[in-house]
Amino acid sequence: MVILEPYVRDSRWPAGLAILSVLLLGLAALLMGGAGPAYRLDALDLGQALGLLRQGAYVAMAAATSALLTLVVAVWCRRLRPALIGGLVLLVVATLLVVPVQHLQRAQAVPPIHDITTDLENPPTFMALASAREAAPNAVGYPRAFADQQRRAYPMLAPLMLDAPMAQVMLTAETMMRERGWEIARVGETTLEATATTTWFGFEDDVVLRLSETDTGVRVDMRSASRLGRSDLGTNAIRIQEFLDALERQLHRNG
Repeated sequence: MVILEPYVRDSRWPAGLAILSVLLLGLAALLMGGAGPAYRLDALDLGQALGLLRQGAYVAMAAATSALLTLVVAVWCRRLRPALIGGLVLLVVATLLVVPVQHLQRAQAVPPIHDITTDLENPPTFMALASAREAAPNAVGYPRAFADQQRRAYPMLAPLMLDAPMAQVMLTAETMMRERGWEIARVGETTLEATATTTWFGFEDDVVLRLSETDTGVRVDMRSASRLGRSDLGTNAIRIQEFLDALERQLHRNG
């Protein structure tokens, strides 16, 4: 009776597969990581940059397949180092793909709109940023066709009601925008305009905040609109909600 035992020595497969996995991982990281900077530097247009990102994801999946095979073969051949490399590559690939997967899930969960406001009847208007938006693909004014989709997708998005002086609210909001790295375009008595730029691709989203006096204090309305793209993947709604929540907390801390 012949007993088959795993190879212990003289097996080059685990090492070769480990090297292949690392090379594929490096290529995937280069393609995916370089897509955003290449677009920001005008080396690629948006379609080409997204294509590069997609190709990087495919290469990452190939790296994961190779790493899984490395792990199996290395365990069978009792080769510790290639097994560790295979496991590490799998972990890094999962990290690389988590952001694209999250974006894909968001795209499926939110409507394909890119302009969000807390006041659907009378949205805050862009003035200082109107010319920049006119030069961009997306509209300057709030598209009325978005209203019903916004209501269904973001029912909790609403104006912020504050019991505080208007000047204090304006100063706090301006300070918070600057701290976030937003480029201030205009500071008026009741309106504040700024542009938020995403880190990776450098997409520009314009923000306008409007204050209105009420019997009990100040009403804060906010609008956030992307200059480019049909869908914002929920980014503008998240930006508004997070900013208004932070503004309320900051004013409460300031007393």
